Amino acid sequence: MNFLSGITVLCFFASYLVALGLEITRLFFRMPVRMVLLLGFAAAGLFAHTLYLVHRASVMRLPLSSWHDWYLIVAWLLAAFYLGLASRRPQTNLGLFLLPVIVGLVGVAWALPRDVLFARQSALVVWGMAHGLMLLVGTVAVLLGFVAGVMYLLQSWRLKHHLPPQWGVRLPSLEWLQRVNRRALVVSSLSLALGLAAGIVLNAVQAAGAAPLVPWTDQVVVGSALLLAWLVAATLFEWWYKPAQQGRKVAYLTVANFVFLALVLVMLLSGKSSHPGPGTPATRSEQRVPAAVPPDGGTACQGSGGPHAGGLA
Repeated sequence: MNFLSGITVLCFFASYLVALGLEITRLFFRMPVRMVLLLGFAAAGLFAHTLYLVHRASVMRLPLSSWHDWYLIVAWLLAAFYLGLASRRPQTNLGLFLLPVIVGLVGVAWALPRDVLFARQSALVVWGMAHGLMLLVGTVAVLLGFVAGVMYLLQSWRLKHHLPPQWGVRLPSLEWLQRVNRRALVVSSLSLALGLAAGIVLNAVQAAGAAPLVPWTDQVVVGSALLLAWLVAATLFEWWYKPAQQGRKVAYLTVANFVFLALVLVMLLSGKSSHPGPGTPATRSEQRVPAAVPPDGGTACQGSGGPHAGGLA
């Protein structure tokens, strides 16, 4: 990890700034290799950005639990979104609107102190909320995709056999259902990825003062990781492989996503996981989350005072 310590905010700030400059030049003149250079600088910035956050997570007492880190996380998410969309739709000028925001967020993070951390209890609450919210959004997206996939297959079968609607049941058009399927696939993949990442940070923050909230080998953790791997593979397959973009194949993928999600939920409800579930006694959860804030004066941030001493109360 020593080589990671040499990566600074200036590295990816400069890369994003160059990408923004190249994006602006698209308004004035043409250059054959400009898009390659633009995507290259954006990718280099995102790569350095990722390594910087990984290094911060590995060396800080409370991983990614400061305003400096949170501004960089938001910038990272926007940069990843920009790079993915720009590589798929290079004819658009999305960077003119996204890159200034990314550069601005990185600039604000650069100006903020790096060693003023949230209180451990505050970090647990915030990362726990992010973990739960992202998993909730991902679960809803998988379920919506499953419903839309089933409707697509029924509507496709009915049209293929030239059957009129039965019992007054009318389904949306195949085109609309296909769009819902594709969007549900992308949203579920992104949300579950963010939820799993937030859970990893949550576990690391808890482990800084006690045992992890959930063992890394817990069946729900492993199952969620496998579900995420499947979702990412399915999304990339649908995104880049043209034949897979046909509606029926996307519908099959969203139905399969539901099957994987159901298996993970069964693991959670079985009571064999360390994750709190419907049958988990309250005392078990209370034992896992500290009831009192550590002796740091009761403030929401640790370190010196100043405008950041308020933190996340």
